[in-house]
Amino acid sequence: MNPEIDTSVAHPARRYDYWLGGSVNFAADRASGDAIAAAFPSTRTAAVENRRFLQRAVKYLFDSGIRQFLDVGTGIPSAGNVHEVAPDARVVYVDNDPIVLVHAGPLLSRNTTYLEGDVRSPGEILARAPLDFDQPVALLLFSVLHFLEDSDQPYAHVAELVDALAPGSYLALSHGTIDHQTPEQLEALAPIMASTPGQFRSFAEVSRFFDGLELVEPGLVGIAEWRASTDLAPGDVEMWGGVARKP
Repeated sequence: MNPEIDTSVAHPARRYDYWLGGSVNFAADRASGDAIAAAFPSTRTAAVENRRFLQRAVKYLFDSGIRQFLDVGTGIPSAGNVHEVAPDARVVYVDNDPIVLVHAGPLLSRNTTYLEGDVRSPGEILARAPLDFDQPVALLLFSVLHFLEDSDQPYAHVAELVDALAPGSYLALSHGTIDHQTPEQLEALAPIMASTPGQFRSFAEVSRFFDGLELVEPGLVGIAEWRASTDLAPGDVEMWGGVARKP
C-alpha cells in the first residue's frame, strides 16, 4: 500500500466509489458514506445521476468538436469514464488522492494522462497538463467544488482555470446543494455538514461559477434534468449542473 494513502480516514473519491457500488474503498469510507446516506437517503441516487450527467455532457462536448478534456477531481476510475465517452480525445485526469493513480494506471495511454493535483492549485495543474491551451478544452469539475469552502476561494480557482482556456472552450460542472431540503432534513444533515469539509451552495451561488460564459441549453438545472427526462423530484438529486461555452 502506498504510504501516502491513509485508509483510516474517509476520502471523497473512495466514498463516491462506494456509493457507485465500486470496490476501491475502505471501512472509514463506507462508514462515512453510510452516515451521509442515512441523513440524506438519496445520496446514492445522486452519485449515479452525477455519473450519467457527466456522460451526457461529455458526449455533447465531443459531438460539438471538443477533442481535449481536463477532468479535475476525477475520482476512482469506473465504467463510462471520459476517455470512453470521447474516444480519440486527449484526456487529462486530475485528483488529489494517490489511490486514484494506482487504479488509473491501466487506463493510461498516449491520449490519456493522470496527474496528482488539487483544484486549489490551478496554476500547477495548468503548468503540468499536457494539453494545447491554444485550442479549445473542456474543463470538467464534477462533484468537486462543494468540497471547497468559500475560504478556499473556489470562484478564484475556477476563474484561473477558465481564463487559461482558449475561446470556444467549455466549463461543465456539478455541485451539491441543499436548496430543496426540508427543515427536518437539514437538522439531520447538520452533524454531517459540520464534520465534513466543504460547502453546499445555492442555485445563485453555483451560477457564479459560470460568470462570463454562455450556458448551453437547458442552462443550470438539476443534473438529472440536463438533456434528459426524469421522474425524480428535485430533492431526490440535490445537485445543480450545467455546461457553458467560453465566447
